[in-house]
Amino acid sequence: MTGRGTDPSSTAPFEPRVALASLSGRSDAEWARAAGGFAGAAFLGGIALDGPTREAAREMVDRDREEFLPVDPLAFVDEQLAALADAPLLAGFNVRASDPEPVREAAEVCARRGAVLEVNAHCRQSEMCAAGAGESLLREPDRLAEYVAAAAGTGATVSVKVRTELAGVDLPAIAARLDDAGADIVHVDAMDSEGVVADVVEATDTFVVANNGVRDRETVREYLAYGADAVSVGRPSDDPRVLRRVRAAVDEWFEDDSGDPDGNDDPGDEPRRRARPTGGGSQP
Repeated sequence: MTGRGTDPSSTAPFEPRVALASLSGRSDAEWARAAGGFAGAAFLGGIALDGPTREAAREMVDRDREEFLPVDPLAFVDEQLAALADAPLLAGFNVRASDPEPVREAAEVCARRGAVLEVNAHCRQSEMCAAGAGESLLREPDRLAEYVAAAAGTGATVSVKVRTELAGVDLPAIAARLDDAGADIVHVDAMDSEGVVADVVEATDTFVVANNGVRDRETVREYLAYGADAVSVGRPSDDPRVLRRVRAAVDEWFEDDSGDPDGNDDPGDEPRRRARPTGGGSQP
């Protein structure tokens, strides 16, 4: 496969190409609005949808982690997305579940709200993995593909949040499988293996969002030079100084036709630059 951006007619699902990555227990509609002036998309959540993942979340709260635990998770998803209906960004919701059906139900809510359903194949907390969610899904790609297909069947835009550095997991191969299952976006937490982003780009036609350590011009340009279509900001998403730097760097990159005005921005010998979008707008 080749990257989505090799097609000059391809369009980006959001502009500007800065996303806010979900932070458990913190990423709600108010959080998204506060940073909306800098980002084109915001992933709320994560939210545990079913019995096993909600029990896992309770156990995580017991050891002082922040988690969303509303009485009705689907109503919470709908309420939070409704609060962003007039916001100038694309909203998404990061979800955790032990079975595809709750994901499908949440995707129906997202589809009605014009939002992205993001499958969490990223959380590494032991309780969530034991419940069959989070990064455990990367070790069961067939099951993860079922989640994606269930969500895609609702008509929702589907993202999958994944991580690198999981022993025995071929992330580019999984990204290709997710593409075939109907994923629109692969959201990659690169950890300390930033170069894997380039491998994912080569393996899939999905829109690739790179995450981890995005703080400034240098980190933005590193990920975009690897071929990422966009970047996301995690923990400093409530820091306007960081968001301002990231937004400026992304705007600079996509405004410049060469992507390498100084001749030294690519981590390798040749930039893996993707085509600029022909579409526009931050809301589908």
